[in-house]
Amino acid sequence: MSLDFYKVIEEETFGRSKRKYRKSLLLAYQSFGVVYGDLSISPIYVFKSTFSGNLRLHEEDAEIFGVFSLIFWTLTLIPLIKYIFFVLQANDHGEGGTLALYSLLCRRHSNMGLLHESSANQHKLSANQQTCRIILLLVVLLGTGMVIGDGVLTPAMSVLSAVSGIRVKAPQLDESYTLFLACLIIIGLFGLQHFGTHRVGFLFAPILIMWLLCVSGIGIYNTIKWNPNVVNALSPVYVYRFFNKRGVDAWSSLGGVVLCITGTEAMFADLGHFSKMSMRIAFIGLVYPCLIVGYMGEAAYLSRHKDDIPRGFHMAIPENIFWPVFIIGTMATVVGSQAVISATFSIISQCRALSCFPRVKIIHTSNEIHGQIYIPEVNWILMFMCIAVTIGFGDIHMIGNAYGLAVITVMLITTCLMFLIITLVWEKKIITALAFTLLFGSLEMLYFSACAVKVHLGGWLPLLFSLFIMIVMSVWHYGTSRKQSFQVENKLVSLDKLLEMSPGLGLIRIPGIGLVYSNTPTGVPPMFAHFVTNFPAFHRILIFVSVRSLSIPKVRTADRFDINRIGAPEYRLFQCVVSYGYKDQRRNSYEFEDQLIFKLTEFLQQQPEIRHEEIKQEVKEVMDAKDSGVVYMMGHTYVKALNSSSLPKKLAINAVYGFLRQNCRHPAVSLGVPHANLIEVGMVYHV
Repeated sequence: MSLDFYKVIEEETFGRSKRKYRKSLLLAYQSFGVVYGDLSISPIYVFKSTFSGNLRLHEEDAEIFGVFSLIFWTLTLIPLIKYIFFVLQANDHGEGGTLALYSLLCRRHSNMGLLHESSANQHKLSANQQTCRIILLLVVLLGTGMVIGDGVLTPAMSVLSAVSGIRVKAPQLDESYTLFLACLIIIGLFGLQHFGTHRVGFLFAPILIMWLLCVSGIGIYNTIKWNPNVVNALSPVYVYRFFNKRGVDAWSSLGGVVLCITGTEAMFADLGHFSKMSMRIAFIGLVYPCLIVGYMGEAAYLSRHKDDIPRGFHMAIPENIFWPVFIIGTMATVVGSQAVISATFSIISQCRALSCFPRVKIIHTSNEIHGQIYIPEVNWILMFMCIAVTIGFGDIHMIGNAYGLAVITVMLITTCLMFLIITLVWEKKIITALAFTLLFGSLEMLYFSACAVKVHLGGWLPLLFSLFIMIVMSVWHYGTSRKQSFQVENKLVSLDKLLEMSPGLGLIRIPGIGLVYSNTPTGVPPMFAHFVTNFPAFHRILIFVSVRSLSIPKVRTADRFDINRIGAPEYRLFQCVVSYGYKDQRRNSYEFEDQLIFKLTEFLQQQPEIRHEEIKQEVKEVMDAKDSGVVYMMGHTYVKALNSSSLPKKLAINAVYGFLRQNCRHPAVSLGVPHANLIEVGMVYHV
């Protein structure tokens, strides 16, 4: 081959690599505005929360340096080593979070999961296996509920902490004013979400970058001016001295120190919005070093101004730049809240895909990144709950107790799941998994124990909230699986059998086209068989439609419809699989009908075994039927527990699941089916 050929190949390879790195740098820039805000604003409240309990300053530097050393090693071990280098690798097709770990585990080892498991396979399991699978799923759902709870606690904690700094310069200002201002900022934050992660990331990224540069700059200034010896506290020896001298008080202070890693789990859950490389570039290149220097400077200042600890961060800001930094910090708290809000959207989307959450409207806001989504119902519910927490608690310390418990609980669950991932998915030696679990699990258990004793001081809130979310997801999954099992175990007659019986049933074919929506790409939906046995008539042209969602932005119209014939040509029955990308609109039913009829006539004209005259006649019948009208048929099932069922099952199926089904998004709305042309066939499933 010529040298020119190799030169072209080399240039194309270089071009692809260049585009890849350019895209990673662009995503890294956007990630500042979405992913790292929560982690980056923690310096505002960490020292204040750490010294809010029994911990007091007795020696000049011992406590302050000990706490800073704890912060440094916690940031190094958990966000940097555990998450950036290990956990981000354990993604499920680019998606992160607790549920993604569970999904990855179950796809590789199906005997460990309950989601999407057929009832036939479940019956093959022993009682112990089934119990272990249920416990694993409940633990995962508990962790998922905790992350969703963070979407409520983070805006309340971060915004209220930043706004309260105004009282440093205006101590006479009543607390109700700061609460009011915090609520206004929270409303504005959630109001921006409909613009999507892409636009919000570009809007917020400069704010957070300025904030990190301010934090690090002030940190360097305070370190040099007040106490350069704080650099020595990077040694873990100071952690040992701190615990050795202060004992129980040092352990209790861990409930405040843990707030330095808030947003770490959200960083993993937000992975679907970005990429591993972009998140690593942003964290290692800017976030981690800026935070370390910022905490160092605050520790240096507080070692010389011990009375300023209740408002330490704002007091450590030099006088001449206080207001600019205050404004940037307040805006940064809005950015900080973005991380968990985006993570909540991602997690609920994953839950919805795994039949663990009721139907909600999911809007994809990017043509390139599948995981960038917006969920209106969830957004507004989070906003109202966040305002309720802000006004109801009104105390940063109580919110901090709730926040810390939620954060560390999810991290513990992630560590346990990583043990299974390392051994079963990555197929590493068990000693490697044990080393990972013991290193990070023991540290997280220490933090968890310190947070758990504060349950009565606000820690009950994330437990209650996650329990509620876990019940909702568990009941929805249970009700959906029981419904699917009923459909499998109570199959009605096949279409061929139904057509053979048609003379006896007296079936009548009426003018028009009937589109029968089904969850499966083959076979007859039970509701259609139920319909024709009770009302023996259906349209002259009948098409069974199954919708398939793909993880690409758009599907070409030419590739959208996959049509096959069912039975003999004279039956005029067809099966159609309709494929949509996540950015395809499904609102225009008239355009959909035109495209479908066009593809159907195109399919008929390509039938080699049928004579030309018969094809022309069949195409004419299709067009005449379209002129007569198109009707959509969908099932509307009611799931009821058997009379012999236990009381808990009746409560779960009849009350909770029934309520959720009545109030969730109707499938006809998401598919763009016109209400005037819709026929719903009601059925009762006794499970």
